[in-house]
Amino acid sequence: MQIKNLMSEDLITVDKDQNLPDALKLLRKHNVSRLPVTNNKELVGIISERDIANKLGSSKYESMPASRLHISSVMVKDVFTVPQSMQLEEVAKLMLDNGIGSVPVMDDDKMVGIVSKADFVTLATGIAFDKITVKEIMSKDLVSASPTDRLIHARRLMLESNVGRLPVLDDDKLVGMITSKDLMRAFIDFRKKVPEKYQKSQIKEVLVEDIMSHNPTYVSKDMSITEVSEIIMETGYNGLPVVEGDDVIGIITQTDILRLIEKLES
Repeated sequence: MQIKNLMSEDLITVDKDQNLPDALKLLRKHNVSRLPVTNNKELVGIISERDIANKLGSSKYESMPASRLHISSVMVKDVFTVPQSMQLEEVAKLMLDNGIGSVPVMDDDKMVGIVSKADFVTLATGIAFDKITVKEIMSKDLVSASPTDRLIHARRLMLESNVGRLPVLDDDKLVGMITSKDLMRAFIDFRKKVPEKYQKSQIKEVLVEDIMSHNPTYVSKDMSITEVSEIIMETGYNGLPVVEGDDVIGIITQTDILRLIEKLES
């Protein structure tokens, strides 16, 4: 299958000279996690919730209001693109090899669509995926946070582990989830509420439990990939903890499902 048959043609873009709040409004309005960045309609970068969370949490920008940041200072400039005729499994491999969540799709020099891991998940239903269970593809190397960890520690964990979400465990029991979206919103809200001169000291007092989502959705190791994919599509979550009894034994993410699709298609 060519990638043009899977990509989203509904392109929501932001100009590189717009301010960060403009991107935030678009992300929220369209319920997407990343936006292609343009300059005179030409693709020049991509900006994601994870990029924003990482930038706002860095020491260089820790006291700067979001309104003073331009898209061009937050976006990733080296963007992978693919031609619309590229095969699905080739695009999947490109995304996996480079650790990216989406790629703009081009027709010559014109951007005609974008494809994300979420688009691939829509393929992971049906007879073939009914026969594969969570335990066969889930990630067992679990990176987690504690409710009493500082927000800045959770951000560092996500950066070092290159993940977009962390299960929150208290005495090894699942009590919440924290995502790049949560981090992004927390840093923005913090800047709005706390005077600039107090931000450097008070950001250290913000804890994971202050911003995590409670009662998180989870799955069992024996559920089929079809069932998990349907939950991901319904909820919009990028990953789900895998729980056995009271213990978290792993996590299954869009990346795990993308890896399975690439393997089956190759």
